[in-house]
Amino acid sequence: MNQHSYSLQQLAHLVKGELIGQAEIKFSGLASLEHATISQLSFVNGEKHLANAIASNAGALIISRDLQEKLNQHQNFILVDNPYLAFAILTHVFEIKRTARGIASTAKIHPSAIIADDTYIGHYTVIGENCVVGEGSVIESHVKIDDGVEIGHHCFIDSHVTITGFSKIGNAVRIHANTVIGSEGFGFAPYEGKWHRIAQLGSVNIGNGVRIGSNCSIDRGALDDTILEDGVIIDNLVQIAHNVKIGQNTAIAAKSGIAGSTTIGKNCILAGACGVVGHIEITDNVTVTGMSIVTKSIFKAGTYSSGTGMFENSQWKKTVVRLRQLADVPLTQIAKRLDHIQAQIESLESTLNTRK
Repeated sequence: MNQHSYSLQQLAHLVKGELIGQAEIKFSGLASLEHATISQLSFVNGEKHLANAIASNAGALIISRDLQEKLNQHQNFILVDNPYLAFAILTHVFEIKRTARGIASTAKIHPSAIIADDTYIGHYTVIGENCVVGEGSVIESHVKIDDGVEIGHHCFIDSHVTITGFSKIGNAVRIHANTVIGSEGFGFAPYEGKWHRIAQLGSVNIGNGVRIGSNCSIDRGALDDTILEDGVIIDNLVQIAHNVKIGQNTAIAAKSGIAGSTTIGKNCILAGACGVVGHIEITDNVTVTGMSIVTKSIFKAGTYSSGTGMFENSQWKKTVVRLRQLADVPLTQIAKRLDHIQAQIESLESTLNTRK
């Protein structure tokens, strides 16, 4: 597959940067500072990377203006306010994209489905009754799109994805391999020692520009829809239960699980392996650090953590013993002891002040 090359001038224009050096020199890709060659660009995201930048063989560097004078070993630069953002923009320039369009011979599409002319439908994909696939969308091989599902414009659906439950997918959505959208929510009514299945009657509504990683499960609602608003990004191996609502531009890292009927606000971050209980609310602009368990609603923006950080093993054992000992003492008794100690300290301070 042929890969295009671009002049430094073209690349600087794309990121609205200032060009320093040879405008017509050509580049075929991006690479890290350590591994870049003369035909590749790299970026310097802050002073902590200066040593690697000085030693780099990159043909040009994307840097902030304040770093240029510290890199006089290099001649070609693109000066920008945010090198990492410029790098992100240029990754799309060098990305190898699928350009094929049409429907593979082995795809099975119901006659009632509406498929835009410039889509790609891969081999062994099955599309059910009354489905819609918008213009420019790419549906890879072995995808199952169940009856009544709607997919917007310029979406990418990777192999072995299943979309069911009358889900509605917005524009420019990316869903990666083996993910299931609209599966049955985990709803059961306990009665006389048995679990009685609750049929899930809601759907899944996914906004524009959402990215969902591989091996995720997003359950349809029991009655109301499960909702992912515009710009949500989800890593691999994430479970989102029925009736969850996730606000715009929230990011959820791998192995996190969100229980049913929870609402998460806008611009939140859930780091890896977080657990969120059901029927709570998390407000906007909340960050939850890795492996935390959210057991109650959060109404104030900020960063929250739970759990115990790593210790050397022997120290961790001692800590656990102390925690158990602490748990055996009633809190009221501890409070009384602390009050007594505080009274003693205040008495000593008063005596010392009198002597002065």
